Amino acid sequence: MYPEDLKYHKEHAWARVSGKKVTVGISFYAQESLGDIVYIDVPEIDSTAEAGSEMTQIESTKATSSVVSPVSGTIVEVNEELGDSPEIINEDPYDKGWIAVVEVEDESELTNLMDAGDYEKYIEEEVKLK
Repeated sequence: MYPEDLKYHKEHAWARVSGKKVTVGISFYAQESLGDIVYIDVPEIDSTAEAGSEMTQIESTKATSSVVSPVSGTIVEVNEELGDSPEIINEDPYDKGWIAVVEVEDESELTNLMDAGDYEKYIEEEVKLK
């Protein structure tokens, strides 16, 4: 459910690291909590992402939520398909449902992210608190 090759942010974003480029999306838990996703405001190429800050917004039949960037840097690529088919995030959050690629400024930020096991424990604790 939570791929081992990804890193996770406490705001339920995931990061797939490939050199200085980090592909970002939302976790299975996040898309499941949101329900049916009906719209995403795809971020702009060349805009700046700040770790822990809103990268974009996502709308579902339940709510509008922020998508928080797990890293800081410049957005160098976006998933244009989401503009017409935001439901891809529900169907395949880790592959076809990616949101953006960020060229990382400071790779040390990656050490602040959780691995799959820690993220799963974090979710269990968060659910208990609700």
